[in-house]
Amino acid sequence: MCLPLLGGGAKCDIIGGAGYPIHSAMKYSEKCCVEEVLKADPGQLHAEDCIYGGTPLHWAKTAEMCRLLLEHGCKVNYLSKTGESPLHIMTKKGRFEAAMVLLTHGVNANLKGQDGNTALHLAMKLDQIELIKALIVFGADVEIHNDFGETPGLIAARTSKGPNRKILLDMLCSVGVQRCLPPSLNSPPPNFKPAGIGNTTIHPCARPVLLFQMDRLLCLDGGGIKGLVLIQMLIALEKEAGRPIRELFDWVAGTSTGGILALAIIHGKSMEYLRCLYFRMKEQVFKGSRPYESAPLEEFLKKEFGEDTKMADVQYPRVMVTSVLADRHPGELHIFRNYDPPSIHREAPYATTATFKPLTIPQEQLVWRAARSSGAAPTYFRPMGRFLDGGLLANNPTLDAMSEIHQYNKALKAAKETKKLGVVVSLGTGKPPQMAVTSVDVFRPSNPLEFAKSILGAKELGKMLVDCCTDSDGCAVDRATAWCEMTDTVYYRLSPQLSQEVLLDEVSDAVLVDMMWETQMYLYEKRESLKSLAKLLLGN
Repeated sequence: MCLPLLGGGAKCDIIGGAGYPIHSAMKYSEKCCVEEVLKADPGQLHAEDCIYGGTPLHWAKTAEMCRLLLEHGCKVNYLSKTGESPLHIMTKKGRFEAAMVLLTHGVNANLKGQDGNTALHLAMKLDQIELIKALIVFGADVEIHNDFGETPGLIAARTSKGPNRKILLDMLCSVGVQRCLPPSLNSPPPNFKPAGIGNTTIHPCARPVLLFQMDRLLCLDGGGIKGLVLIQMLIALEKEAGRPIRELFDWVAGTSTGGILALAIIHGKSMEYLRCLYFRMKEQVFKGSRPYESAPLEEFLKKEFGEDTKMADVQYPRVMVTSVLADRHPGELHIFRNYDPPSIHREAPYATTATFKPLTIPQEQLVWRAARSSGAAPTYFRPMGRFLDGGLLANNPTLDAMSEIHQYNKALKAAKETKKLGVVVSLGTGKPPQMAVTSVDVFRPSNPLEFAKSILGAKELGKMLVDCCTDSDGCAVDRATAWCEMTDTVYYRLSPQLSQEVLLDEVSDAVLVDMMWETQMYLYEKRESLKSLAKLLLGN
């Protein structure tokens, strides 16, 4: 109906009782009408309604409609005449999915609206537990004051009623919220912003300052979308140290999603940007059923790293991204580097009469292809040429990275240069709860009941084989711990215990927010370890 009217000369800038036509289209979630109005008059994107002064984004009711406007360039932090941003409105109306779209498109979670309230203040008033979690994990300041000197925690203590009250207050305490009491004479003024979750500034410098003569290694496990756990921990470490991650380490190693993050780190991507990017990426990449189309993932990687960027274009920090050479049997671990490999002769692990294509040198290796090769998880994506996901052999790349650095240092020693690995930081993507297994027995059945048991056993055995191949929290951690103890190297391992198993291709915002919330709880428990780690990395 909209298109014929516009074709007949209908105007988009005639205001009605509540607003412009685009506001009415947004109110009833008429996607086609909104698209046609914006095509006819792009200026309607920020048209203010006559009652509240809100833009079309303020009127959005669904995630799809929010996404549509944001793709057209709508301002996500626009304040209406009543002093409310779209995030304030979504919070008031309890629109979790729509609020998540705003949070993943760079909205300021600490933007103050009417009476100085942030979205977190409003969510506390309304007992919206899922939204509270989402806001906090996306950097909402839990200690910020409104115009009445109230923190979000204080509002929760005053207004939360019924069965949710204890849940909410316990939940806030689990991530370190202390101010659930009325302000006293010694309370800071309303405009005071103490250091806390979502409230620390990173001070980048032109180039890293070498504070001591020992190398620092960061290792990032594989885990698909659970890379969000890595991002949350890296954000916490950045805030504690007051420096970007790339300035805290000399070596960065990663597998699969950890490999993508490792490359993003050395290329200067901010952690907050990557957090939003991961949420947007899952909508593009995990479409349909497994195995997923490779093209969306490859286009995503090309867009982020550039189609022609080479591994050697950025040489500090040194990076190692693991993959598996699958053009041979047995397969071999391959490391994509941004430096020339150690010039020490290594004996081939297997005797062979086959001839294999030479590997690409760092100066010619495309970054996006290295990232894609490390993340070519079998049954999820097709192989990247002859490469499969590095998680098959090194889901926790710590030992492989330490072995590589050892070989590299041997080459330096031969050239009369010395360098010691001083600190190893290994980050995991979360540990699933351990579950009982009924049977892994696979046998030739003699009756229908035994056939069912054999099928169940085969299924459980297959899952166990995958778990054993990709395990990153059991023996791999014990071995890395022992190695570091033997070489007098400081070793930190951080990986939160999750309450449920999260799939590599999970797309539910609610599940992912819960996972990130549990990571925040874990980080609060480990806050002293983070402080000591930050001091160590800074050389203090």
